[in-house]
Amino acid sequence: MSDNLETCIEPYLPAFERTYAAENYTARTIITYRCRARKFGALLDQAGIAPSSVTLDCIEALMREVPRARKNTIRLDTIARRLVQHLIDIGVAQPVPFTEAEIARAALLTDFETYLVKQRGLSPRSIPHTVGFARRFLDYRFGKTMPDTACLRPADAISFMEHVLISARRDKTVATHVRIFLQYLFGCGATATNLALSVPKVAKVWGARLPRHLSPEGVEAVLACVRDNPRHGARDYAMLLLMARLGLRAAEVIAIQLGDIDWRSGELTVRGKGKLHDRLPITVEVGDALSTYLREERGPTTCRTMFVTHRAPHRPFKDGQIVNAILKDALKATGQKPVTPYVGSHLLRHSLATRLVNTGASLDEVGDVLRHRARSSTMIYARLDIDGLRLVAQPWPVAGGAQ
Repeated sequence: MSDNLETCIEPYLPAFERTYAAENYTARTIITYRCRARKFGALLDQAGIAPSSVTLDCIEALMREVPRARKNTIRLDTIARRLVQHLIDIGVAQPVPFTEAEIARAALLTDFETYLVKQRGLSPRSIPHTVGFARRFLDYRFGKTMPDTACLRPADAISFMEHVLISARRDKTVATHVRIFLQYLFGCGATATNLALSVPKVAKVWGARLPRHLSPEGVEAVLACVRDNPRHGARDYAMLLLMARLGLRAAEVIAIQLGDIDWRSGELTVRGKGKLHDRLPITVEVGDALSTYLREERGPTTCRTMFVTHRAPHRPFKDGQIVNAILKDALKATGQKPVTPYVGSHLLRHSLATRLVNTGASLDEVGDVLRHRARSSTMIYARLDIDGLRLVAQPWPVAGGAQ
């Protein structure tokens, strides 16, 4: 398709392009997005849809006749959604009015979110997950109809749990989120009984396994592989190094702000679980990695979050999945096969704890490094203290020795 093709959205393209320029997208990327926007405009012309009549709902129907984009290319529907939203924002198109059921559901979820903030005191990272499961539960039970919470029964909660856990049997947090929502419904009088009591517990059979970890050589191989990445090795190396050396969680790494680092005193403020903030010393190795990333690789942005996306507009990461992806690619590149198919960022945290135990650190010292609030969280590493276990192990009974 020619770049000079005139379509119905042509008068609105300059302002649309400026929204990308304001977010530090490169000129080459903006040209690519302009071509995508014009292609979507041609689809609107073929369907006889004027810009004033376009809605977000019609995008899916228009995309059915478009071939799927190649891997690692910008999808046409992605640009189309942003263009339609831009037309709505500037008043050219009109948003689709909400139905009464959608309004009632939004009001219920808004009140639930307020409850989580003011009464439960959940962290900003936990609230979207809990609200998300509440939304999924309402969608599963009521679909697009008006949510009638008074008719909810224990079987509804159990059925939803079975539906979700078909693909996530290991995730015990699902039951926690659902219980919180059902407790809220009971507390505000939306249900006659506390349905949270009917939500079954998720079996935790994997707790009997040893913590997944890498050898010290394996950890160094992963770090070296990530550091040598020519595109964004400095960022990925600094992120993994924080977990491998200081034991940070993935969510704690992506939550670091520029102001959390005190370069003079060599300390890092960690925004941990339960809104707890801890101060950890920054080693020379970690400090060099962070400064290298800031000087050489962090894109131009006003965002105060330390680690941002490599591509414009250089936003913070939504969650810790980016760390899981980096680690998984590094393991594959170094030829290391994890003991289980699932590879999470806690692999480096477990590896640090395992190394501390094997070098003679006590469980209290390991708990201090990992910032555990309960000693039971550290006890899983007692099974890795082979020398200590030999001291308490009873000798194997020989023939005739057993009574």
